[in-house]
Amino acid sequence: ICDLCSLWLILIMLNILVNCGTRAQRHRSNAVAVFCSHIFKKNRDLTKAWRGKTEQLLRVDEHDFTMRPAFGGPAIPVGVDVQVESLDSISEVDMDFTMTLYLRHYWKDERLSFPSTNNKSMTFDGRLVKKIWVPDVFFVHSKRSFIHDTTTDNIMLRVFPDGHVLYSMRVTVTAMCNMDFSHFPLDSQTCSLELESYAYTDEDLMLYWKNGNESLKTDEKISLSQFLIQKFHTTSRLAFYSSTGWYNRLYINFTLRRHIFFFLLQTYFPATLMVMLSWVSFWIDRRAVPARVSLGITTVLTMSTIITGVNASMPRVSYIKAVDIYLWVSFVFVFLSVLEYAAVNYLTTVQERKERKLRDKFSCSCGIPHSKTMMLDGNYSESDANSLAGYTRNQMVPEEEKPEKMVVHLAMSNESNSSRKRGLKGHVGLRIIQNTHAIDKYSRLIFPGTYIFFNLIYWSVFS
Repeated sequence: ICDLCSLWLILIMLNILVNCGTRAQRHRSNAVAVFCSHIFKKNRDLTKAWRGKTEQLLRVDEHDFTMRPAFGGPAIPVGVDVQVESLDSISEVDMDFTMTLYLRHYWKDERLSFPSTNNKSMTFDGRLVKKIWVPDVFFVHSKRSFIHDTTTDNIMLRVFPDGHVLYSMRVTVTAMCNMDFSHFPLDSQTCSLELESYAYTDEDLMLYWKNGNESLKTDEKISLSQFLIQKFHTTSRLAFYSSTGWYNRLYINFTLRRHIFFFLLQTYFPATLMVMLSWVSFWIDRRAVPARVSLGITTVLTMSTIITGVNASMPRVSYIKAVDIYLWVSFVFVFLSVLEYAAVNYLTTVQERKERKLRDKFSCSCGIPHSKTMMLDGNYSESDANSLAGYTRNQMVPEEEKPEKMVVHLAMSNESNSSRKRGLKGHVGLRIIQNTHAIDKYSRLIFPGTYIFFNLIYWSVFS
């Protein structure tokens, strides 16, 4: 009897071990399962078990994901929202901008639905993206773009039990921006980043903003050195291609206003100072030829350097910019100041030549030894008449019969000849200075007044 009992116990133990090893017969009693857990002390690898469970839930290998969801049926709606992380740069020369953003897509693919008791989603990285269908959205008019890959591809895929999918990526894109520089640097620019499906027309894929204008989020810390970001907004419309058809296109629009202070310091103030410096020549003696000529040439060359520096940092547009108007008008003022001195110098030379010819014409002895001839207008003063003391007055018209101009023949003795000649030259020189000085005198008022009037019109129009 004892041998039979021992044999019976051995058979029972063998049966329990078989049940624990196979794990296929899950309808066994809880007592057996508890007993097995005590026998197998090592826990199972949940990562490996979950991996097999995921593949079984998503059934990736059971479907052809080269075709869009609901192929042959109505267009699949794909919602889009964007969060702008940074606006990296704006280039006037290349007419483009660089932006870093989070681009998110939302759609439903019933092929990815799976049963779930708690309605929790599953999140994956970029490795699963290559095995399923995702929207083929691209950036229209983009020059360069890339998905960040540090420390791994910045791609996230989230799948919900009912088949809804969230596909997010972090992208940096450089896109074209058509800029109008007619008011530069007092301008505002509006740029757009355009998104569109590359292969699917509006009959296969309906691209839309998921939450309207709320679909675009921006970081409050976004700032640029030269621009003030005024407004971000979204729009959408259809785009037509003659070869392929109509496509849904989404737009991210933003308006930038340029900061003027940098250009005031680097362009407007130096140009204004050069114009004011050119006016200094109006107060310099007309006979100081080297001083006035060198000052005029220096201001002209400086204005040319400023104009060249501004145009070097700008695209070669075929229309006139606001800064061009200001700089070229300033250049004209500087150049006119040089021409003004050229006119003063020329008129001075001409008048001196006329005075010399006039003295030579009326200087004859007329039978009187050592006599000199002068021509005076009718407005000579008493001091001028008194200065003729020592001369021998041969002919003189009485004061009540003086015409506008009269010729006075003066005979002088030998001893006073040279001293009177010096006095006559000083008188003529004073008249020349007075006549030519009028041009500089008027220029001191006309040039500043005209330039101030130009500035009032310029800043009222372009600001």
